Amino acid sequence: MAIEQIKMPQLGESVTEGTISKWLVSVGDKVSKYDPLAEVMTDKVNAEVPSSYTGTIKELIANEGDTFAIGEIICTMEVDGGSTDEAPVAEESAAEALIENAAPAAVGGKEGNKARYSPAVLKLAQEHAIDLTMVNGTGADGRITRKDLQQIIQSGNIPQPAADAPKVQASENTDAPAKPAAPTQPVASEAPSVPVAAGDIEIPVTGVRKAIAANMLRSKHEVPHAWTMVEVDVTNLVEYRNSLKDHFNKKEGFNLTFFAFFVKAVAQALKEFPQINSMWAGDKIIQKKEINLSIAVATDDALFVPVIKNADEKTIKGIGREINELAQKVRTGKLRSEDMQGGTFTVNNTGSFGSVQSMGIINYPQAAILQVESIVKRPVVMNNGMIAVRDMVNLCLSLDHRVLDGLVCGRFLARVKEILENTSKETTSIY
Repeated sequence: MAIEQIKMPQLGESVTEGTISKWLVSVGDKVSKYDPLAEVMTDKVNAEVPSSYTGTIKELIANEGDTFAIGEIICTMEVDGGSTDEAPVAEESAAEALIENAAPAAVGGKEGNKARYSPAVLKLAQEHAIDLTMVNGTGADGRITRKDLQQIIQSGNIPQPAADAPKVQASENTDAPAKPAAPTQPVASEAPSVPVAAGDIEIPVTGVRKAIAANMLRSKHEVPHAWTMVEVDVTNLVEYRNSLKDHFNKKEGFNLTFFAFFVKAVAQALKEFPQINSMWAGDKIIQKKEINLSIAVATDDALFVPVIKNADEKTIKGIGREINELAQKVRTGKLRSEDMQGGTFTVNNTGSFGSVQSMGIINYPQAAILQVESIVKRPVVMNNGMIAVRDMVNLCLSLDHRVLDGLVCGRFLARVKEILENTSKETTSIY
């Protein structure tokens, strides 16, 4: 039988690694093609890795909790229908994202020998100051594997690099020698020194939480945030929605939420102000044609941003159904990578937990995020000078000041406000 490799799949745009949260198979298990092998967690999605072959699990290279780069081998299989002899493990291809570096002279007794290291191996070596030129690999053709380094770390016998030895460094050019790393901004993985007292609880940081931290840090470091807010009188909208909600739930099988009205209003205003639906791209600004709205959905320990595609083409009912379905996927762990891709603007329902004012961090690389706050009853001075109790909501916009200025954002928010304040039984259809 032939030996085939199962690799960490590409699980979404800009996803570079995934964490094995749970193995669904064991060594020796028989599996069919497309059977799920493992549950994988990334900063964007939880997904199952399907088998590419029919055969028997030979080795689980990744442990539960391990993080592997896209393209790295996570397990091997004896494949049915192959040759009777075991085939050697194939050389990694460029698609596996392996880095080829020029190793120092006299490695293994050969001048100019080249070593291949995966991103996971490089990361471990850098974190524990391991001299890779002094490690004997057990992988194909002597390649150093993650397990080799884990065994060295556990043993405590770590080979240290000589003072004058060049550091092994990942390079974007896989055919060129490594270059010294440029100074970088602090990253979320740098652990501060925090004293731990008796009774303190140490909670391990999950892969999702690390990814959220890294993305938020990148947004705050790279994006010059600015903020603006408007208050909106949604009394007519509240009366309209409340008059429909019971009948709607019986007819459609899901709740008609206020958030669906807000998302629809935002989508309509984005169509009229396409500058807001843009992204910074260094020497140019990309104005996106499609209006794909990311909506923030929180669990107890993570935040996900599934996307409503072409929201401007959907009715309030259609948007409401999609919000309900995406939220259920998040909370049941069934969100797919494609559910997370392509967002151009984010709407965050912060009012769902009682917030009345907040400043959101932009969902990189988008140019803005809108926080929809809680609807509260407040006394308001009307045009006739009388005071009335009205249903009011704050809309808080965070914007990338490289892409957007106050004038266009003010006009955009004014249009959203106008749409919402004119939502009523007489003017608005939910179908």
